[in-house]
Amino acid sequence: MAKIDKDLRLLFVQEAERPLTRRMFLRRAGAAGLLVAGSGWLAACGGGGGDTTSTSTGGSSTTGGAGPTTTAAGPTTTRALDKQLNFYNWSDYIAEDTIPNFEKEFGVKVTYDNYSSNDTLLAKLQSGASGYDIIVPSDYMVTTMLGLGLLQQIDLANIPNVKNLYPRFREEPFDPGNKYSIPWQWGTTGIGYNTEKVPDFKPSWDMMWDAKYKGHITMLTEIRDIFAVALFRMGEDINTTDPAKIDKAKQMLIEQKSLLKHYTSDTYIDELASNDSWLSHGYSGDVFQAIGENDKVAYAIPDEGAVIWVDSMCVPKDAPHKYTAEVFMDYILRPDVGAAISNYVSYASPNQAAESLVSQEIRNDPGIYPSAEVSQRLQYIKELGDATQLYNAAYEEVKAA
Repeated sequence: MAKIDKDLRLLFVQEAERPLTRRMFLRRAGAAGLLVAGSGWLAACGGGGGDTTSTSTGGSSTTGGAGPTTTAAGPTTTRALDKQLNFYNWSDYIAEDTIPNFEKEFGVKVTYDNYSSNDTLLAKLQSGASGYDIIVPSDYMVTTMLGLGLLQQIDLANIPNVKNLYPRFREEPFDPGNKYSIPWQWGTTGIGYNTEKVPDFKPSWDMMWDAKYKGHITMLTEIRDIFAVALFRMGEDINTTDPAKIDKAKQMLIEQKSLLKHYTSDTYIDELASNDSWLSHGYSGDVFQAIGENDKVAYAIPDEGAVIWVDSMCVPKDAPHKYTAEVFMDYILRPDVGAAISNYVSYASPNQAAESLVSQEIRNDPGIYPSAEVSQRLQYIKELGDATQLYNAAYEEVKAA
């Protein structure tokens, strides 16, 4: 046991200077023969890969604690918290200590599950009672879920730290006034690439159709993100409802399919880091996590344009612990907590009060915080109502090809 403890300490020291996702920890710990002995500790780590469950054990109280007291961190209340909180979030999207610190402070046990696409999240909620208290859909998916009656309004009186958000995140078009959502992180969807394996790289979506790199190209699994790539390449609006343009994008994706290693939204970080993937359609922060593993990896926002997105915390209609979910949201909006998440996952923070605590390296990276010029080329994916079925049907044809 002494040797195992020593090896664990060495592992932490070696990684102290860069973000370490749970997946990365598992890979290293497995190599060091530490998985079995360290499994109790691992259960307390936030994050994870794929649609798996990571139940944190930091809260030892058998009953929930009280809500926040009067501090800069939150409101005054004597209302009791529930002893359980169920959180459903994207893979590799939280700091290592975010959940353990919440559990310790509030005496609430957090069950933390992961998904890898908005489509998976939507299907989970539509299948019936999910039991989740907090989910983190992307901007357009918030609109979709509101239209389907899957979300309930949140009580901002329980989230006074909402004042810490940048003004733009208080009036997003998909939820003006934050009635149903609290921003988590934001970023772009571009190309992660290996500078050594792809020496002729240029910032263009054309690279994802380059036959020289067959078998080393990956695309995300998100339907609208996939079609956005083809539509950007075509020079079209990524929210088009024109059947002819969607069909042309479909044909382009079918032509690309033979060049792909696979579609993935939750393994490409590791594949970029291990030189297994050389060109990956991916989320900005995910690629920057791979860069922390492999300095030959870089991130680019293509010249044709890219998707910009905001992921937000929401409360499902059937959430069993709504008030506790709102207290957790307020906790996330503390400057130190928000900055810690951005520093760990390498995504841009919507928290203005956290700005000075976000590392200068992240704040000054144009791949994470795009310049005004680059921002002109970015587009949000929008909810398209019935026209969404055009994309879904086209995607089924791509899958079947």
